[in-house]
This record gives sequence, structure tokens and C-alpha cells, in this order.
Amino acid sequence: MLESDTRASATTTPEPAPTRMPLTAVKEIRSPAPRPALRDEEDDLAPVRRAIDQSVHASVARMTGGLSPAALAEAWFDWAVHAGFSPGKQATLATKFVRKEMRLAQFAARNILLQGRAAPCIDPLPQDHRFDDPAWRAWPFSLAYQSFLLTQQWWHNATTGVPGVSRAHENLVAFVARQLLDAVSPSNLPWTNPVVLGETLRTGGANLVTGLLNAAEDVARAAEGLKPVGADAFPVGRAVAASPGRVVFRNRLIELIQYAPTTAEVRPEPVLIVPAWIMKFYILDLSPENSLVRYLTGQGYTVFMVSWRNPGPEDRDVSFDDYRRLGVSAALDAVSAIIPGGKVHATGYCLGGTLLAIAAAAMSRDGDARLASLSLFAAQLDFTEAGELTLFIGESQISFLESLMRSQGTLDARQMAGAFQLLRSNDLIWSRIVRAYLLGRREPMTDLMAWNADATRLPARMHAEYLRGLFLDNDLAEGRLQAGGRPVSVTDIRVPVFAVGTERDHVAPWRSVFKTHHLADTEVTFVLASGGHNAGIVSEPGHPHCRYRIRTTGTVDHYRDPDAWFAQTAPSEGSWWPAWAAWLAERSGPPVPPPATGAPAAGFAVLGDAPGTYVLEA
Repeated sequence: MLESDTRASATTTPEPAPTRMPLTAVKEIRSPAPRPALRDEEDDLAPVRRAIDQSVHASVARMTGGLSPAALAEAWFDWAVHAGFSPGKQATLATKFVRKEMRLAQFAARNILLQGRAAPCIDPLPQDHRFDDPAWRAWPFSLAYQSFLLTQQWWHNATTGVPGVSRAHENLVAFVARQLLDAVSPSNLPWTNPVVLGETLRTGGANLVTGLLNAAEDVARAAEGLKPVGADAFPVGRAVAASPGRVVFRNRLIELIQYAPTTAEVRPEPVLIVPAWIMKFYILDLSPENSLVRYLTGQGYTVFMVSWRNPGPEDRDVSFDDYRRLGVSAALDAVSAIIPGGKVHATGYCLGGTLLAIAAAAMSRDGDARLASLSLFAAQLDFTEAGELTLFIGESQISFLESLMRSQGTLDARQMAGAFQLLRSNDLIWSRIVRAYLLGRREPMTDLMAWNADATRLPARMHAEYLRGLFLDNDLAEGRLQAGGRPVSVTDIRVPVFAVGTERDHVAPWRSVFKTHHLADTEVTFVLASGGHNAGIVSEPGHPHCRYRIRTTGTVDHYRDPDAWFAQTAPSEGSWWPAWAAWLAERSGPPVPPPATGAPAAGFAVLGDAPGTYVLEA
């Protein structure tokens, strides 16, 4: 009974047909469930290892003055490998070597026949003054310096023009070769320098004794953190930075100085000056006779100056945009409150000019029309051709500097100064060593030299952002740099621009500064002044041997490349300051009574006398 019931049940209750699943469902079933990622047991140690790497890099950077040995090795390897695979270049160098040896031998023979009166077979470069003294024409010193110059020329040929080597590596290898050769120049050695030998014979060796004492004194002062000998003759606030004025605003990053008027009436548009924070502001207020501040107040302008605070380790996280926000923007707000309702002639020098251009672009982007004009002194906006400073800018180099700055919180002034001195080692290192330590002669201290010794520090985060964003990635010129959380573009600047470059600038080459023409979509008046990065800007009327070229390019004018601009622009003798003052006057209103100092009702009370307290901080 049970069996029949079972069979009947099986025949009367059919088995349901299998359900057809969607393809996606089949795939989901067939695909195994994702397995959780295996946890790396070493993850917990990664921060420790990074800290070890940074500590090692920082230690090496201290020994090398901030230079990355990895960057040097990479450049050398690139050059060496490509040179090894270039038999044509090798043959050229071999031929040049033989020819130079023959020229030197012929020079030596002519000297013997003409008793030391033979014409040189190679002349130094125009900027090389190591062998100017007539004593170098005497035998055998003439042979020594001629041999050195030929060797220097040969190594320049060897380190340049090698097929396949990147431009950055070629420049770095050539630079290092030049530095090594300069270190062993016959002018730097007492037994091969006829000027030193003559002084030693004349004084009975007293010059070497004096030089030894000079060296000991300099080492002791450097170890104690003191300024160089003679700098004490230029106290800040008395001999330099002595223009009368009052501090009318202060925050954690800047003091704002309002200078006293020196004329019965002033232009209604004040001048706000933003100097670089890699230097003390008084480069523009040196001695009374060469102070740009005094010149401007004498021309009937109310002048405000930003004085940057010298940061310490506690400021390691201050950002580049903090400098715009707490520096330029805060200063401009204060000026607008003290002199309400008017516009401002904004002026920036070096990195201060770059930051000011960024601020001006952000203001234009945001509809802020408080600027009457923008003046940029030796300030770059495009960093693709930023001169020999780019030798020290690369991923490896910046990584080393970042490790060093993280350990210190700041980039120390001496570490920063080393790179600048290497760019002009003959003038700033070796010639001073010869004068002070071999000839025993102290170079007279000047106000500009005293200012140059009053160095500052840079916050770690700000400097890293500056190097990466501007030098390495060129974000400003390419529209990626952010201000206030949004990108800015120099093309947004609509106010007229007065840009100054200097002929011998090794920090901001004038052809790089010239790029302001095709970055700013506005009228640009460009001045090319004689001199270097500092002396070309501090070029007061009456200063000897000054000259400049000036031309205005309107928005409808065609672009001239730098070389064409130079050829088509006639030079003028004298200082460019009067031309700038006239340019400002054309864009200013008629004179009015001077404004009050500060604005207590608006929160900008007088806080003290110029030059303030921040400039005095070591």
C-alpha cells in the first residue's frame, strides 16, 4: 500500500522544470567572492622607515650644504654613458686637446723668444677678472693661467654638446666641472698667484699672517652666529631702514609700515611695496641716499611697506598661500582701511613680486578692483628659464631639501646662501678668499653688503610648495596654481604692469622676467636696467654707470621676442627710478593733503615706530 502510494505520488506530482538564470547571475555565481587583501605585516613599520630615510637625507644634506648627491650622480651617469657611446664626440675632444696643447707649446716658445712679451693664446671671458693684474703677463705665471683657461675651455666642450644628454643634466655637469676647476685656479693658490707672491715679498709675509687672523675671526664669528666684520657699522633703524614711519598693522607674518610724507601734498593712490621674504625689506630703504622709500615719498607718494617676520621652527606648516593671505591680502586690506575709497599702486620685488602677481590674478578673478597698477621688480611669472638656480631644482634635490626642512622646520639662511654664492663663486667666494686671507685685505663693508648678511629663514611647507609649484611644475604660468582654493591665471590681470629686469641677474634672468609680456593680457611697460639682481634695482638717481632701456607694449601691439626688443630699444643713461615715478604719475590722480597715519577707528592703530620689531629678529 505504501509502495503504490509512493508511485502514484511520483506520477501525479511532476517535478518542476529548472529555472533559466540570467547570464549575469551565472557569472556572479561562477565568480568567486573577492578575498580580503592580505595585510602587509610591515605596514606598521612604513612610517618608521620613512622617518629613517628622511633623517639620513637630512644628515647628508647638512654635510653637502643642501645639495643632493643622488642628483649629481644621476647627471654624471647620464653624461658619462652618452659620452662613452659617442665616438664622434670623443674624436672631436681628442682633436681639440691636441690643438690646445700645440697652442700652449707655441705660446711658451714665443715667450722664451720674446722674453715674456708674447701675446696670449686665449683671453678670459669678459666677466672673468681673476687675471687682470699685469703681473700675470710675466713668465711663468702667464703659462699657468693660459694653461688653466685652455683646460677650462676644453672641459666646457667635453661637458656640453654630448648627444642624448638631457639639458638639465648637461647644465649640472658643466656647472660642477666649472666649480671644481675654479677651486684649483692658479689665482687661488699662493705659490702660483704673482700678486700674492709680490705682496708676500713686499711685506715679509705679514699679509699671510693678517690673512690667517682674518680667517680665524671669520670662523669664530660664523660659529657664534654673528654678522661679518664691518656690518655693525650699519645698524638697522639708524644707518639703514631709517626712513621715518610708523607700524600700523601686525599679524603673525607681517608688520605694515606707513612712512611719513615729505611733501605738502601726496597722490591719492598710495604705493604698497611687497618685498621678498628671503631678504629683509630694507633693501628698498638702505642709506638715505639710495632708499627707494625716501625717493617715492619725495615724489609725493604715501608709501606702505610689508616687513616679513623671520620664521622659526614653529612656523614649519605655514603655506605659500598663507603668505598671500596673511601677507599681501592683509596688507592691502589695511591700506584700504587707512586710505578708503581709492586704488593702490602695488609693487613687488623678486619673490614678493611673484606673490603679488598671484594675488593680483586672484583679485581680478574675484572681482576685486582695488589695484591701480602692478609693478614687478626682478620677478618671474614663468620659471621654465629661471637661470642657473634651476640647477638646484629637481625631484631628487627637492626631496633632499624637504627632508632637511622637516627636521629643522625651516631652511636656514646659511644653507640657502650657499646655493646663491655658488652661482657666482669667483666673485662671492674665491676672490674674497684671495683678498681677505692671501692678501690680508678686508673688503670695505657697504650698506648693501651689510643687508646681504642680514639673512632670513624660510618655513618648510612654504618653501617646498614654492619649489614644486613654481620652479619644478611651473604651475603659475600654466594656470594650475591655486589661491584661496581655486586656480589663478596671470591672464586675468587687467591693470597696467611695469616690469623691471636687470642685465646681469643670476636669480631672475631678464629674459625670464620678459615673459610677463605674453602672460599678462594687459599693457606692459618693460625696463631692462644695468646691474644685477640687487644693484640693478637699487639704482638711485646719480648712481654712476647706470643705464636702462624702456618700452611700453599695448594690448594691440605685436609681440617682440627679447632679442628683437633689445635691438629695437635704445638705451638711456641714468637711473630708471624717474621713469617709474613718471609712469606712476600718469596713472595717479591730482595731489591731495596727506592721509592720517593709521586708522584707529578701523582697527589699525599705531603700534610703534619704523622699522618695527620683525626686521630686528635674528
